[in-house]
Order: sequence, then structure tokens, then C-alpha cells
Amino acid sequence: MSGVPLLLVGAGGHARSCIDVIEQDGSFEVAGLVGTPDQIGSSVLGYPVLGTDTDLPVLLQSYVYALVTVGQIKTPMPRIHLFNLLRSYWCALPTVISPLAHVSRHAEVGSGTIVMHGAMVNAGAKVGKNCIINSMALVEHDSTVADHCHIATGVAINSSVQIGEGTFVGSKVSVRQGARIGEHCVIGMGMRVLTDCPSHTQLPPVRNRKAARPSSLMEDEK
Repeated sequence: MSGVPLLLVGAGGHARSCIDVIEQDGSFEVAGLVGTPDQIGSSVLGYPVLGTDTDLPVLLQSYVYALVTVGQIKTPMPRIHLFNLLRSYWCALPTVISPLAHVSRHAEVGSGTIVMHGAMVNAGAKVGKNCIINSMALVEHDSTVADHCHIATGVAINSSVQIGEGTFVGSKVSVRQGARIGEHCVIGMGMRVLTDCPSHTQLPPVRNRKAARPSSLMEDEK
């Protein structure tokens, strides 16, 4: 192996994207994946599925480093559970950054977080633990993304935004500078968030231009 062996916990679609980032970076080498019982013995992009999460105590006797590679849309709870489970086994949870992304040396990115191809985390930004900063997403200067968030593809988080723990921000969402989004929110694809969103806000995706009518939480550009 050319890099440090890394166990991936999750063997679905998001894991495939993570594998590509890991291969491009080269700091780690995928040792195998942890999936569901029906996935054992199969492979994902050529890497074997070695067991399920019940096998982690045994697997982690061989592997020091692991990364949660389960996706997150409706709820962060599976990722939170797996992250805490790995920490309980004293596993090392690295920060993985695509060489095709830009993370400012003046930014902070927490353990277990992956920053994917084309993403940008600008100066003064802080990204917490166990987050997904997905392909082409922007976290602008002085913004904060708390633990266990998924910032999806093509999101634009403008300056000095605060995003609470466990929140999902869907593809192509734009968040106005200085806005605050609370904990465990789901912001649907294509929203323009112009004012604060309290915790547990659920905004459906924009399906067409008429769906994005102005409200207290969202509105079309004039």
C-alpha cells in the first residue's frame, strides 16, 4: 500500500465518491469497507466489503484509521452513531481533503470531515467534525459549519454564516451572508436562504421557479 490503510464505514454511493477523493489524495489507501450484511463479500470500486459495524471491534485491531462514508440527507443520526462508535474504539478519524479542493491555511476543518473535489473553504471559516463538504461547495470567509453537517454539491454559503449541528444543506442552495441556520435543519435543493432558520426547519426543494415564492425564510431574487 502506498498510503496509510484506511477503513471506510459505509459502502453505498457516497462511499464511491469518498474513494475517488482518497485515491486522488494518496495520503491513505482504502483497506476495505464496512457495509450491510448483504454487502459482505462484494466489492466497491475494487475494494472488499469486509464486514458490518458489529465486526468493527475485530477490524479495528488491524486498522488504526477509519472514516464514516455513509451519506446524509434526511437525518444525520446514522453518521453521528457511527462516528461516536468509532471514537469509542479509540479509532483515529482523519480529515480528508481532495487535492482538487482549496482549504485556506487560515481555515479550520475537524476530524472525520471530507472536503470533496472542487470545494472551497475560505479564510477564517470553521468546519466541524464528521462533516461532508461536497463537490463544488463554497464555505466563504468567517462562516461556521458545526459538527455532523452535509453541505451538498454546488452550495454557496456566503460570509459569516452560522450553520448548526447535524444540518443538511441541499445542492445549489445559496445562503445569504450573516444568516444563521439552526441545528438539525434540512434545506432543500435550490433554496435561497435570506433570513435566519430556527433549529429543525424543513424546507422542501425548489422544483420550479414558482415553487420558490418569497416567505419569511426564503425568496426569489428580485
